[in-house]
Amino acid sequence: MNFVAPTSTELLLAEAEREALYSKLIVQINKDFNLANEGIDFPLSTKPHELKLQLHEKIYRMIQYRFAEYLNLLYIIDVPEDQVKQLDGSDLVLLAEQVTFLIIKREWMKVWFRNRY
Repeated sequence: MNFVAPTSTELLLAEAEREALYSKLIVQINKDFNLANEGIDFPLSTKPHELKLQLHEKIYRMIQYRFAEYLNLLYIIDVPEDQVKQLDGSDLVLLAEQVTFLIIKREWMKVWFRNRY
């Protein structure tokens, strides 16, 4: 079975719930953010839309006020650099939303592969 990432945050989170891996996704996000010294602690009861909104807000603030820490976070999570470079940075809100999707997608890949193999 090959990994095919959904094309939007909503579809990805819905797939995580369908496969009963949503709680593992939250654990992975918490783990990687804490590894990057970006204290974040989403309860397992966090709803998908809340997760998306809170991550988006966190990323937006990091891009705007703590850029070095933002880059470190992307490195620790292992978000592909070429995908980040393809994004248009002229609108910070949109950029943060797109980066949030890339982060969730990368975290989902980790959880999905760990569950399968």
